[in-house]
Amino acid sequence: MKNIYYLLIVLISFSSCKTDKKKDVPNDEIAKKEQVVNIYTHRHYPSDQELFSKFEKETGITVNVVNADADELMQKMTEEGEQSPADVLITVDAGRLVRAKDKNLLQPINSEKLNSTIPKYLKDEDNQWFALTKRARVIVYAKDRIKPEQLSTYKDLTSDSWKGKILIRSSDNIYNQSLMASIIANIGEESAKKWAEGMVVNMARTPKGNDRDQVKAVVAGEGDVAVVNTYYIGKLLNSKDPEEVKAGNGVGVFFPNQEGRGTHINISGAGVAKYAPNKDNAIKFIEFLASKETQEVFAKANYEYPVNKDVKPSELLQSWGDFKEDTLNLSILGKYNKKAVILFDESGWK
Repeated sequence: MKNIYYLLIVLISFSSCKTDKKKDVPNDEIAKKEQVVNIYTHRHYPSDQELFSKFEKETGITVNVVNADADELMQKMTEEGEQSPADVLITVDAGRLVRAKDKNLLQPINSEKLNSTIPKYLKDEDNQWFALTKRARVIVYAKDRIKPEQLSTYKDLTSDSWKGKILIRSSDNIYNQSLMASIIANIGEESAKKWAEGMVVNMARTPKGNDRDQVKAVVAGEGDVAVVNTYYIGKLLNSKDPEEVKAGNGVGVFFPNQEGRGTHINISGAGVAKYAPNKDNAIKFIEFLASKETQEVFAKANYEYPVNKDVKPSELLQSWGDFKEDTLNLSILGKYNKKAVILFDESGWK
């Protein structure tokens, strides 16, 4: 019985030693094992995945990615609440970023790198989101039927000369909603409604399809001009599908409003999640995406305009020429989104 008692004492002592060893693991080793950043992203481009891998190699921080539609990601973050693993939200269109802020899904951050790199009109006034790339919403025209001298402004598209010739997406498209929001902000609700009504009168067909479909319809002769985002032209011209390349080559690019406020632009952007468990890593990640090297990849791989002033657009974008862009603060696009939708409905824009 005495021997059993001593055996129990030894076992208890051994167990205590094992527990103590776990407590003695250095904090820096534990931290090293936990270096991750969790990205919720609406973007779905191969170049983004390559950049994520590059970030991992340069920093040792593992990038975990959840891909889904922006509204689905925001709903997911809302449902997860304080337990959400999301560190960074990336989406396209400033209106969606404003929506994320309004839903209290983001938090303000202080980053000298981002503040010195991203122009004021391309970021949230409270530093809750920052632009990563720019897209211009331009007019493309059939090269064989239209001369660029015939084009001027978004407003001019409502003139009688364009009746039955305009192709554009539906009113539930966020790019059109943001364009409409910018028009409201610049010329007022009444004038914006008249513009929408004039566009409806001049449409070549009931709105359908995406921006690529509008370009294809121009080349097919269904209409003479279309309103699209620039990067879609790059995608068409560099497609593996000969018909898409043909469509891209069949249109010219025109930047409207050059004598006035400038061409409407939109962005893809990112913000740090409200309850980010890896906030420091999240900030490092967004700073990486705004860096010169990364911006060069965005510019060349996805035909988007860089937000970093030290980076030139791709050769294709440069071939379209420099243009004056509307420097309206993009936060306003979210502010007027609901009104844009209402005016679209009232104008009969389907």
